Amino acid sequence: MILGLDASTSTVGICIVDSKGQIVQNYFLKLKKQKELCTKGDVLKAELETIASEHDIEHVFIEDYAQRMSRGTSSAQTITRLAAWNGICQYLSYQIFGVNPVVLNVTRARKSIGIPTTTKKKAGIPVKEQVFNWVTEYIRSDWPTKVLQGGPNKGKTVILEEAKDMADAWVIAKAGYISLEGT
Repeated sequence: MILGLDASTSTVGICIVDSKGQIVQNYFLKLKKQKELCTKGDVLKAELETIASEHDIEHVFIEDYAQRMSRGTSSAQTITRLAAWNGICQYLSYQIFGVNPVVLNVTRARKSIGIPTTTKKKAGIPVKEQVFNWVTEYIRSDWPTKVLQGGPNKGKTVILEEAKDMADAWVIAKAGYISLEGT
């Protein structure tokens, strides 16, 4: 089986696909309550150990962290923190599953699956939203939802933001699966 991780410091998207590239599990792990990387690592370690006890993971693919600053989104401090977190995720994966995780560039991963994206300016929506919409159409997933408790949309059911992390984890797992097909 293949494990794909979209590893951010607030939410980790987790997707397990089988030897045919089909989804076995796709979910997220919230880490917002843990403030320090070490305690986030403890929570992720426990989750990965659970996965190891339930599934025979032979390959691990992790989304690479952003290595350059984007206007208005990433500071040097944020990039450094993401790099450290990515290293922790890689190390824990190696320790628990006994395989060297492969770090995938998200743009190349999307391209290998055939996800078309364009700039926010041209598309009118952010790239992450374009990817989410494509993945939703492709895998026909029922994403986790919540009912809004207040405001002008009170009572409305909306998809959780973490569903985008789940979609990204699927992209990484599927791209990993495709990369293994060629070997």
